[in-house]
Parts: sequence; C-alpha cells; structure tokens
Amino acid sequence: MTLRSAGRLRPRPSGALAAALHESASRHEHLCPRQVLGARIALLAGRELGLRLPRRDRRLIVIVETDGCFVDGLAIAAGCSVGGRTLRLEDYGKVAASFVDTETARAVRITPHPQAREVAIRFAPAAENRWQAQLIGYQHMPDDLLLSANPVRLVASLAELVGEARARARCDGCGEEVIDRREVVRGGQTLCRACAFGAYYLAASSFPAQGRRQPVVECVATRRRALLADRG
Repeated sequence: MTLRSAGRLRPRPSGALAAALHESASRHEHLCPRQVLGARIALLAGRELGLRLPRRDRRLIVIVETDGCFVDGLAIAAGCSVGGRTLRLEDYGKVAASFVDTETARAVRITPHPQAREVAIRFAPAAENRWQAQLIGYQHMPDDLLLSANPVRLVASLAELVGEARARARCDGCGEEVIDRREVVRGGQTLCRACAFGAYYLAASSFPAQGRRQPVVECVATRRRALLADRG
C-alpha cells in the first residue's frame, strides 16, 4: 500500500516494522490499526530500553493491558509469548503495555497518544475512511505524535513476577497443584489464588438446583413455545 501525501508517494514501512506487520497480517489474514499500534509500541519500547527486538531470550517481559489484535502485533515485534513466560495479561481494557528489562530492572509503559486517531488523518489524506486512515497513518506517524512512553516501577518484584520454575505446592482448599510460586499463605494455610481471593468460575456441582441456568438453545425454545401459546 502506498500513500500520497503533499504530492509525494509515502512508501511502505521497512525493516523491523514491516517484518512484524507482515507476520501479524499472515496470522490474521488481514492487517488492522491495532496490530500496527502493538508493533509500534513494542519497537519504541526496544529503543527506550536499549534492547534489540525481537528477543530470542527471556530478558524482556511484557505486561499487556488488553487482549486482541493489539497483542499479536506487539508479541511478534517484541519476540515475547505466553508460552515463553515473557508475556502477561493484566486486563484493564486499555491499549497499553509495560516492558521490563529483567537485567537492569528498568521498565517503561507505553500508550497511544490521546490524539493519535485524529492526527492519523493528516498522514493519510487519500484514505477512504477513518479506519484506513488509522491503518496507514499509524505506520508512518512519528513516535511523539503516535505514542506516549513513561518510565514506571513495578509494584511486585521481578522475582514475584517471574515466579520460580519447578516450584510446586498443593492448595489446602481445593487440593489442586499450584506451580511457579503462585500460591498464597493465609491463616497458616497454603491456598491457590482462586481459593484465597475468589475464582472467575463456578463448578457445575455448586449450582443450586432451582437456580441452574438452562442452556441457551433450550432457553430460546422454551420462550418460543410460550409466545406461541400466548398467541393461540
């Protein structure tokens, strides 16, 4: 894709950004603005921390604040992954990420500039719509117009963040195994975080008989029968 701006052709991105976007687009079968944001955020973090990206080791840990396409672009550009234990999610519903250099303990949090969507239009005057303007503009905007980078300090220590490989514990509440030192000791008991702070799920066996929800298909069918009965 090329862009005419001020009478000149704006070329495709090259180098690390182009490679990251190509791989991200291949995985998604398309390229979207948030993938571009993710890749640009990761590459800026590398420059801020003085690290070459993508990483092939575990020196860089990234904490993202939402999921979706943004994370795919970021993960590819940074060389981090959940499986490699270098990518973590703290779901705040924000297109933002913190990058931690585990050797120096330096960390930087990067977010899109609040006016990035509006400014993108200036870099894509021939775009057919706002989505396309963002897709093109985000690839060519200077860092200071697209992103905001701020040094941060983690609340948890690096040791707590990384965990301890091969560490295992047994939860006194549910009896399940907890790895990587993620257990919690409360009142003399060793607990998993679900038992200590509450889980995101309920076991089916804990549903009260009267309060058990109908499956969606069964629920829709029941309502349809009731409507037909009323009309009859």
